[in-house]
Amino acid sequence: MTEQNFAETRDYPADVQIVEKNGREYIIIGTAHVSQESADLVRQVIAQEKPDTVCIELDEQRYKTLSEQRKWENLDLRQIIRQQQLPTLVVNLLLASYQRRIGQKLGVMPGTELLEAANVANEFNIPIVLVDRDVRITLRRAWSSMSFWEKMNLLASGIVGAAGDNEITEELLQEIKKKDVLSELMRELGEVMPVLKSVLIDERDTYIAQKTRHAVGEKIVAVVGAGHVAGILTNLREKPDIDLSVIEEIPPPSPVGKILGWGIPLLIVGMLVYIGFTQGASAAGNNLFYWVLANGIPAAIGAILAFGHPLTILISFFGAPLTSLTPVIGAGYVAAFVQVYFQPPVVKEFQTVSDDVGHWRKWWQNKLLRVLLVFFLTTLGSLIGTYVGAAEIISNLAG
Repeated sequence: MTEQNFAETRDYPADVQIVEKNGREYIIIGTAHVSQESADLVRQVIAQEKPDTVCIELDEQRYKTLSEQRKWENLDLRQIIRQQQLPTLVVNLLLASYQRRIGQKLGVMPGTELLEAANVANEFNIPIVLVDRDVRITLRRAWSSMSFWEKMNLLASGIVGAAGDNEITEELLQEIKKKDVLSELMRELGEVMPVLKSVLIDERDTYIAQKTRHAVGEKIVAVVGAGHVAGILTNLREKPDIDLSVIEEIPPPSPVGKILGWGIPLLIVGMLVYIGFTQGASAAGNNLFYWVLANGIPAAIGAILAFGHPLTILISFFGAPLTSLTPVIGAGYVAAFVQVYFQPPVVKEFQTVSDDVGHWRKWWQNKLLRVLLVFFLTTLGSLIGTYVGAAEIISNLAG
C-alpha cells in the first residue's frame, strides 16, 4: 500500500500525524512535554483509535522514575563517581531543572503526557513499548562526542543559565507550547553544537522510529516530543531498517586523548628525572616540591571554595599532585568521593535538587550540589596547577 498522510481526514490538530506505510498505520502524537493540553490530546487519541500497541518516548529508567514518582532518591552517587559520570549527572540536573521551572509555571510537570499514554493504554489493555534509547547511553555518547572545550562551554553555560534569575515570561511559555518552536530550538541547537544535535536528536529519531516500526500490530500510536516528529516521520517513510547496536555503543576515548593523557605525565616525570641527572638530586627535589605545591594548593583552594569537608580539602591537596600524573582518575573525582563519604546528601536534598540547582546559594547548601562543586572546583584547581607546575619545570630544564 502506498504511503499517504491521513491527518487531515480526522478531527485531530496538527500535532497528530497519521502515516500509512506497507499496510500499517502509524499515528504520531507530538507533545510539548510540559503541557496539559498534550496530556489531554494523548488520552483522546488513544481512547478513540484503540491501537494494537502504544509506543512511548521513554526508556526503562525514565518510565520507572515517572511511574514511581521517585527520581533522585535512588541515585547511587558513589557508583556515579566510580564510573566517572558526574558531568553527565550535571547535564541531566540542568535539563531537569529547566523543564521543572517551566512545568511549575504551566501547572503540569514534565513527562505528564508520557505517563498519561501509559495509563490510558493500561486502561484499555493495550501493550506498551518503550521506544527511547537508555538515557544513560544517550548522555554518555553525547559527552564522549564533545571536545574538552565543548564540554566546558556546555557545563558553564548550563550552570549560569540554570542558576540565573532569568524570568520565564508568559510569552515564552506560550511559545514553548508550540510544536514548531520546539523544532526551531532543536535546529538552533544543531547550529551551535552539531555533535549534541546528532546524538540527542538525530540518533534518537532513528532509534524511536526503528522501535516503532518493529512494534506489533497494524495500528500503532507513538507518543513523542514534538521536536522528534519530523525526524521520526522521515525515518518511517524513507529509511530502511538499521542495526540499532551501532548507536547503542559508548564511543571509545579518542586516541589523541589517550596519548595526551599518558604522554604529559610521562613527559613531566621524564623531565624531573633528567633534571636529577643533569642538575643534581637537589634540583630535582626542588622541582618536585614545586610540582606538589603548584597542584595541591589550587586544588585545596577549590575544595575550600566549595565548602568541602576538612578531609576533602586535605585529600585534594595531597591527591592532586598524584592524580595529575595519571589519566586514570582526576583530582575532582577523588575529592568528590571523599566529600560523599564524610558528608553524604540526605533524602530531602535528593528530592529538592531539581529546584535547588536553579539558585546559586543552594549549590553550597544542598550537599548533593556541594559534591558537584567540590568536583568542578578541585578539577579546575588541579588543571591550573598542572599547567603552572609543568611551565616551571620546563623553564628550569631550559635554564
